[in-house]
Amino acid sequence: MLRRIKHEGWRVAGIRDPESVAEHSLTAAQIAFILAKMEKHPEPHKIVTMVIFHDIAECRVGDVHKIADRYIQKDELRAVSDQTKDLNKIGKEIKELWEEVENGNEIAGIIAKDADLLEQAFLAKQYMEQGYKDCQNWIDNIAKFIITDSAKNLLKTLQKTDSNEWWQHLKKVKKA
Repeated sequence: MLRRIKHEGWRVAGIRDPESVAEHSLTAAQIAFILAKMEKHPEPHKIVTMVIFHDIAECRVGDVHKIADRYIQKDELRAVSDQTKDLNKIGKEIKELWEEVENGNEIAGIIAKDADLLEQAFLAKQYMEQGYKDCQNWIDNIAKFIITDSAKNLLKTLQKTDSNEWWQHLKKVKKA
């Protein structure tokens, strides 16, 4: 289902075909691993797993952008509880990981949430470079909510980097 559900917030900025929640989750999980290593967390795989399962409620409640979220009450805890209840011990573990991110009072959950936010900042930067200037708002807001020093440093680097820079010198030109 997460492949079918689009990140709706990007539509507010004019993005016609935004990324799916599954695409977001994959990139956020990759960022989570790097961020956990930068923060010297002893369990980077746990943090990656948290991020992979962080958005599973959206399979049932959909993705609601922040404007609509002001008016719609959704019960993500109930959705996750329903999704995991028949999975016994595994389901209990998934739900606990999800709750740790939601509660944000343990360092692993904080790193996971920072990775989730950074993925959105990275995508906002790419959209800005494609001409969607309103996406700067995402980066500005994310800067207010990230907590770890590593995430703050990555965000600073992001803001002064062209997202296409990494590949521009890799192309080989064959001589005639």
